[in-house]
Amino acid sequence: MKYMCLLYGDESTATPPDSPEFMEVMKAYQAFGEEAGAAGVIVAGEALEDSHTATKVQVRNGETITTDGPYAETKEQVGGFYVLECDTLDEALKWAAKIPAAQDGIVEVRPCPNFG
Repeated sequence: MKYMCLLYGDESTATPPDSPEFMEVMKAYQAFGEEAGAAGVIVAGEALEDSHTATKVQVRNGETITTDGPYAETKEQVGGFYVLECDTLDEALKWAAKIPAAQDGIVEVRPCPNFG
């Protein structure tokens, strides 16, 4: 079963990319990626640009409406994701706990239903 892990954090308190602390965070993500990759559980994963770069798309009465900016005003924003292939939810949760975002943010884990 595939599980989507959405990584949430507060962009206003994020570590600046040009700081030594940022490099430590990136090393932690690299270590997670190497461990999960060696175990064969990572299907995909990416960081996302900050939420202010988002564009909302809606179709209403046949008209496409686009709006710049994040979908919702929230304290935490989605900053990245992983798709994991695990046998059980418990296994997915154990891997999710190893994702660095779980240390100072939130990792939301959702099963991906197989409709095919």
